[in-house]
Amino acid sequence: MPLEDILRLVHVLGATVLFGTGIGIAFFMVMAVRTRDPRVVADVAGIVVIADTVFTATAVVLQPLTGYGLARSIGWPLNEGWILLALALYVVVGLFWLPVVWIQIRLRDMARQAAAEASALPPGFDRLYRVWFAFGFPAFFCVVAIFWLMLAKPSITMSGLN
Repeated sequence: MPLEDILRLVHVLGATVLFGTGIGIAFFMVMAVRTRDPRVVADVAGIVVIADTVFTATAVVLQPLTGYGLARSIGWPLNEGWILLALALYVVVGLFWLPVVWIQIRLRDMARQAAAEASALPPGFDRLYRVWFAFGFPAFFCVVAIFWLMLAKPSITMSGLN
């Protein structure tokens, strides 16, 4: 298999993992929090933290590496407008994802403590959860936009980015 095909496959798989893990994590966290059972939330949040560490973090590292290799292999200039916009959106996604990782760990810990004390989830949990939930939307739409850019490869001039 030619190197270009391998890079393209790994890049598409990485994008799929990022998107799929993000959607899956969001779904399971929302469903767990809806139960209001600290034990359920603690267990699911624990799995979410592991999934983000194993799958999302790995894909986050591989995406720019495979994207760079693919662009070089195909001969796309790295200053191509759609590539620069995709990279900018990738940074935006990261700016939302990094705090979300910390929030997920904090939500997990708060739920574990509530479960250990046989008490309800604390009020601070709900405030933090709302931030976690809200951060998912811009990240989601940025990832969808990146998918579109990768597929459509629109002609975007540098003046169009200003």
